Amino acid sequence: VELINTGSELMLGRVLNTHQQWLCRQLADLGYVVSRQVAVPDTASDILQAVREALGRADLVIATGGLGPTSDDLTRDLVAQLLGKALREDAAVLAHIRGFFESRKRFMPERTKVQALVPEGATVLHNPHGTAPGLAMEVRPNPFRANGQPSWLIMLPGPPRELRPMFTDTVAPLLPRVLPLASEFICRTLRTTGIGESVVEEKIDGPMKRFVAAGLDLGYCARPGQVDVRLAARCGKAEQLVREAEAIVRELLRPNTYGVEDEDLETVIVRLLTERKLTLALAESCTGGCIANRITNVPGASAVLLAGLVTYSNAAKQKFLGVHAETLDQHGAVSKPVAREMAEGARQQAQADYALSATGIAGPSGGTAGKPVGTVFIGLAGPSGSVVEHQFNPYDRETFKQVTTQQALELLRRTILLEPSLGSPVSRTI
Repeated sequence: VELINTGSELMLGRVLNTHQQWLCRQLADLGYVVSRQVAVPDTASDILQAVREALGRADLVIATGGLGPTSDDLTRDLVAQLLGKALREDAAVLAHIRGFFESRKRFMPERTKVQALVPEGATVLHNPHGTAPGLAMEVRPNPFRANGQPSWLIMLPGPPRELRPMFTDTVAPLLPRVLPLASEFICRTLRTTGIGESVVEEKIDGPMKRFVAAGLDLGYCARPGQVDVRLAARCGKAEQLVREAEAIVRELLRPNTYGVEDEDLETVIVRLLTERKLTLALAESCTGGCIANRITNVPGASAVLLAGLVTYSNAAKQKFLGVHAETLDQHGAVSKPVAREMAEGARQQAQADYALSATGIAGPSGGTAGKPVGTVFIGLAGPSGSVVEHQFNPYDRETFKQVTTQQALELLRRTILLEPSLGSPVSRTI
């Protein structure tokens, strides 16, 4: 399976190529793992070369972009030229284009009719969210592949709001019919935090060797503050192989595993608080509201988050959180005692069950020999008292905030799960 993303804007860095990640994930979930992905500008020679080479290798080629009405939308015409197919006007597509403009009471430019031209033998993929239809073609025989082995070529419009529903509604059901899988593909991702990639590998590499020998694909993906472990297999016993491997990985990484697949730590936090009918308050300095942002990105956060205070100045820490002036004078704003008083003050002011605080030096300046850039203190006040963790995150400002918020949320997660007042021991199966 190969992807071709067309668009000069991608080459100029003006637009983020989200198609690559989204399509790879959708295809993998269906069992069609992408082996190659390229992005090319809107030039005839580049598009022709990319399509020709992909058809020479792949069973399935998906090209995005270049199906619209403008002069730089070349994919449809070039594919027809490459395959020696005539372009014919499709009456149903043209009617759809006219209806699209009429329903919006807009004039239809003459140029938009070009989108109704369909290569001979192509299947039209309906586009309810735009005017450019998608196209699916079986290239049989395939002049670019050894022995003429056939390939499928699917062309999708570039805008994500058109591409994604088209793939979900039409391409996903089409693939099993035209390209049935020879064997089952199973993929499972476990998400961990608070432990480095090399340590994760060190813990599980040995026990995973027999599974890898049996066909398991073991992979790691490190992100700021977390490491994903990917377990995948394509064989007759893929489900059993992945299931058994997952059980062992969970046991070995139990304290650090917080979720599966795309589950974020903030989603886990909101769920845990909601299940236990607990509330949260936040007191942020160096993270500038990033903890609150992550929490409020989760639907249902209003049931658990009572307040979030960004107290960047010392005066604000005193006024809104009750941090003592003498504590600031004696220890400085970036210190364990101040982090503790920030958390305790937020908890008291909001009357919350838990409160998190963060105070640190994000840089690039402001550090000292005793407190270098990257120093951070994370406080947590709860029913069983207060605790402060000292962390060192010497990264750029954005990464510093991401890692620090991850550490704060992980401190809260572990505390909730181990809270004696909630019934001990507390365990959770993700």
